[in-house]
Amino acid sequence: MKGISNLTFILFIFLSITSTAQDANYANLLQNIDSREKTSLNGKWDMIVDPLENGFYNHRLQEYDKGYFRNAKMQSPSDLIEYDFDTSLQLDVPGDWNTQMDKLYYYEGTVWYKKDFDYTPTSNELTYLYFEAVNYEAIVYLNGEKIGKHVGGYTPFQFDVTDKLVDGNNFVVVKVDNKRKKENVPTVNQDWWNYGGITRSVHLISVPKTHISDYYVQLEKGETGKIKGWVAVENATNGDEVSIKIPELKKTIKTKLNDGKASFLINAKPSLWSPTSPKLYEVVIKTKTDEVVDNIGFRTVTTDGSKILVNGKETFLKGISIHEEAAFKTGRVISVEECKVLLNWAKELGCNFLRLAHYPHSEAMVKEAEKMGFLIWSEIPVYWTIQFENEDTYANAENQLTEMISRDKNRASVVLWSMANETPESEPRLSFISNLAEKARSLDNSRLITAALDTQGKGDDGNLIEDPLGKVVDVIGINNYCGWYYGDVDSCSSIKWASAYNKPMIMSEIGGGALYGKHGDKNERWTEEYQDALFKSNIEMMENIEFMAGLSPWILMDFRSSRRPLRRIQDDFNRKGLISEQGMKKKAFYTLQEYYLDMDKK
Repeated sequence: MKGISNLTFILFIFLSITSTAQDANYANLLQNIDSREKTSLNGKWDMIVDPLENGFYNHRLQEYDKGYFRNAKMQSPSDLIEYDFDTSLQLDVPGDWNTQMDKLYYYEGTVWYKKDFDYTPTSNELTYLYFEAVNYEAIVYLNGEKIGKHVGGYTPFQFDVTDKLVDGNNFVVVKVDNKRKKENVPTVNQDWWNYGGITRSVHLISVPKTHISDYYVQLEKGETGKIKGWVAVENATNGDEVSIKIPELKKTIKTKLNDGKASFLINAKPSLWSPTSPKLYEVVIKTKTDEVVDNIGFRTVTTDGSKILVNGKETFLKGISIHEEAAFKTGRVISVEECKVLLNWAKELGCNFLRLAHYPHSEAMVKEAEKMGFLIWSEIPVYWTIQFENEDTYANAENQLTEMISRDKNRASVVLWSMANETPESEPRLSFISNLAEKARSLDNSRLITAALDTQGKGDDGNLIEDPLGKVVDVIGINNYCGWYYGDVDSCSSIKWASAYNKPMIMSEIGGGALYGKHGDKNERWTEEYQDALFKSNIEMMENIEFMAGLSPWILMDFRSSRRPLRRIQDDFNRKGLISEQGMKKKAFYTLQEYYLDMDKK
């Protein structure tokens, strides 16, 4: 095999972990920050655009010890300081810079952010500086000292800053760099906007010195009458007690810590979370110094041949794909209200399933979707032609996977972890994604593994699913654009499908573009009539696929993409949405809605 071996991966990851002590702490990321005492650092941040990275390197391209991170001030009239955060422009955090300033619309590079804040220390507490997401590389400084960095644009990270904060005024500086690179995840080529900035919220989170850092509370695999899990406590002593209480079930269990972790098993028969009854239970985890409260649902998800079973019952996934892009204003989703706009449209469409593409969406999006009863496909941005033989690229992808699972492992709504989207077949790719799948199962074996494969018109009489990655995943995703990237619209309904695997298949993408309000003949591309005819023909095709267990057409709403420059039609938007970016529903929205409503009547 030309791909990287398991042994090589293990050795490389071990060396990476031991040699990057200043990088963000992946292993002990605080769970459920909504249950914590938080101080928001959101709002206006001072900013400096730095395309040449003069604030980071000297003229010899060496890291500069007097860079912008020092936030230096003139002490005398003769001082030479060529920057000043206090007189600079400002950006809103959370938010992307592309839609806040016209001159940064296409900008990819470094922007420095600075925020002043007051802090009063509390004895016997630790304080973490917590970022929900920064795109893409963040180097973080506190009071002029580098405290670490993080790579990856869609997952949270934190730093223990207890000993670096001072009583009174403090300042944090973040060097944010969203330049695309071939070795990154995603790579240089992507079909969504590369929004730069501190795109999600920033917090100071205070916890007791001995605190609950992480936990896992779910049904025991294969059981509906046993709740199993573990609790991790930082700075604990062996033998310390942990209690897990589920008041509504009248269950409390106490267990002991060993090497900072305590396992438990509760005999209970909870009402199961489902799309039609998204039941959540209050779970209270407590030690002698700390308490965390979460709302957790319990459900099972398995497969039986080509069927997906939720709580043992065959469930067809009536879905839609969603990008984390806000309606009306466009740009990154930054609030719960903006999440709800998208989720309510999906509910109106008749969905019970969401593919959150092509990266981990915000914790708020996942939690709100869970409350509304949506099953979720969550994925990392291993997208198109990643550098599958690059060890650094793999380590990056695995870190993002680990962070995604760490944050969302207690959310009953998440039923699918996706490893990749539309990757070309090769031995290195198979090895790369197989290792990711193995890692995901080691972190969480209660969910299904999937990936969206690229199958486009492979046979004269139909499409055969035989990608070797089909052996690795539990559920096969298929992206297929009949009527748009191949074939004419009328040909789609007659396409036959076959699979080399006795596994469920989700049609993870079908669709085509239309400009809202543009009308014409059904054979005229970009019209609503063309998109509608395409959906009708593809629906006829899918009705004849016996092993199809769900679908998530592309996509709920038009979204920005620099790959889409066609003026007067695309205008930097991918127009495959069923709804325009201004919230106007296209004809195909109602066609898919009718298809889903008809399913409910059967």
